[in-house]
Amino acid sequence: MMADVLPMLNAPRHRQLQELAGESGWDRLLLYGHGWRKDFFRTVVNYSFFGPHAAALLDPTSGGVTILTTHPWDRDALADAGFEDVRLDGDFDRGLRGLMAGAEGRRIGVAGLEFMETRSARTIGAVSHHPAASATRPIESLRQVKTPDEIREVRRAARLADLGYRVFVDAARVGIAEYELVAEVEAFLKTQGAEDNFMLIGSGRTEVFGMHPPTERRLQRGDNVTTELSPQVNGYFAQICRTLVVGEPSDAQRRSFEIFRDAQQAAQDFLKPGVNIADVARVQNDVFRAAGFGEYTTPKYTRVRGHNLGLYPDENPYVLEDVDCVVRESMVLIAHPNTYLPLSGYMVFGDTLLVTSDGCESLNATEKTLIVKEA
Repeated sequence: MMADVLPMLNAPRHRQLQELAGESGWDRLLLYGHGWRKDFFRTVVNYSFFGPHAAALLDPTSGGVTILTTHPWDRDALADAGFEDVRLDGDFDRGLRGLMAGAEGRRIGVAGLEFMETRSARTIGAVSHHPAASATRPIESLRQVKTPDEIREVRRAARLADLGYRVFVDAARVGIAEYELVAEVEAFLKTQGAEDNFMLIGSGRTEVFGMHPPTERRLQRGDNVTTELSPQVNGYFAQICRTLVVGEPSDAQRRSFEIFRDAQQAAQDFLKPGVNIADVARVQNDVFRAAGFGEYTTPKYTRVRGHNLGLYPDENPYVLEDVDCVVRESMVLIAHPNTYLPLSGYMVFGDTLLVTSDGCESLNATEKTLIVKEA
């Protein structure tokens, strides 16, 4: 399932970033990335760099993009892709100082400033004579609404998530270790062209409190087996959350799943342009409250009721009742009422949702049932 390669320069975002910089009073806009958070760099340069750091400096007036890399492979790949000014320096701070030459007295906005080493932020301030301004939140807001090309990649990732979950179900069996199960899925996704995959798993009965990186625990008859599976295609993530039971589900497991299914469906039915993210969380929590489990909608038992998706698998806005964010058309998010219930432990359930003009579309095709795997 190899996807067509996107152009490295995201032209629609490039134009939007120029406009944003002008409106914000930034003379230059720096998009920073490191090995864990490449997404701000990739907002304009869709390239998964190898080195520990990379930065793209945008001149909003001319539209010129100058790139700093710390690995020769990155310099060569970006130069071959047609970028005219790609610089290499294994010392990122020294390279940053060179990149900022001529910016004296200029105001610099930095996307990803919060993930940058303090000394690097100070270097920007020392060269420009102004403290670096955080551009992280405005660019996160800009990225929430996807371009047509980005939606195409998310659709591909969602299809791959469905295929990956099928592999997960086929491989799940009594005696297999969590890490072995995850390895089966990872191997499949990489052979199908996934660039990356963010994946969590949990297994057990009522003692299960959440998902985590895979452990050596081996599946047992009667287990809930939960997973959050998030493949990345051409930079963009989609996600699916499902719960599988090994063997015949108990009445408590079936009843618990009904609550999760109804909560997710409430969010999907409610989601459309103009509603508030806080209410997307509320309609899910109301299902738990009506069933007598309102206590389990608190931070003690659950983190979020969903989140935005894109160049990072866990983007803002988070779906919580205290988050004020108006939903817009072409946003992509997952609504997942993932939490612990005393009925049968932790369960998860969620689909990738694309906001349309009058509602939303689920991009996942996996059946919306409690998955049962014969033991």
